Amino acid sequence: MKLMSWNVNGLRAVLGKGAFAWLDDEKPDFLGLQEIKASAENIPKELYELGFSQIDTNSATRAGYSGVASLAKFASKVSKCNFASDDEGRVLEHRFGDVVLLNIYFPNGQKDDERLAHKMKFYADFLRYIDELVAQGLGVIFCGDVNTAHREIDLANPKSNSKISGFLPIERAWIDEVINHGFIDTFREIHGDEAGAYSWWSYRFNARAKNVGWRIDYFFISQNLRSRLKDAFIRADITGSDHCPIGIEIDL
Repeated sequence: MKLMSWNVNGLRAVLGKGAFAWLDDEKPDFLGLQEIKASAENIPKELYELGFSQIDTNSATRAGYSGVASLAKFASKVSKCNFASDDEGRVLEHRFGDVVLLNIYFPNGQKDDERLAHKMKFYADFLRYIDELVAQGLGVIFCGDVNTAHREIDLANPKSNSKISGFLPIERAWIDEVINHGFIDTFREIHGDEAGAYSWWSYRFNARAKNVGWRIDYFFISQNLRSRLKDAFIRADITGSDHCPIGIEIDL
């Protein structure tokens, strides 16, 4: 199965650009979208014309903010956030067989200390939850915009960003903790210490053309799925958002 994830930074804008044409080539079995910025009643009809049999959305109560959508070619039992309050529309959980797949738009902590504290609590609650799932014997996959670059290799300018949320020591330490709990950063599992591999670029300063970016979008899998992982990739050539799609191929 090919599973993909993309922070679209506005679903209606991306659909209006025809920016899903790449689906014809990639043919993913699952596509998790983040930051759709659309309420349930404002989901464009074009989303339902992309060739997926199951489409689920979770929108924020605040208009034009956050939100996630999942598009799948297989059936799953779907729920929203099972580990925290979710009026920001950040989580869709899919269960099929012995696997739990979570499509998540993690909070951004750059606004102020209060939002950073909210982000870190969300992180802690989430890790506790997925640990519980693994303890139940389930395989766990989570994908989405984690809003943190893990290591210096994961962004172009680590020193100048070391005091900015998204690359703070406490945020990076949480990803260390995720890995210490047995979850696998699939891109690094397949590609090792490959440099210059980013998934987000600022719209300013011609950053994307210069590849001055950050790798803040991930697919993580639990240790019990490690032997099933076949590939992991970043599609930096696909435009339409300030993020690009990422994905994995996994035997499920």
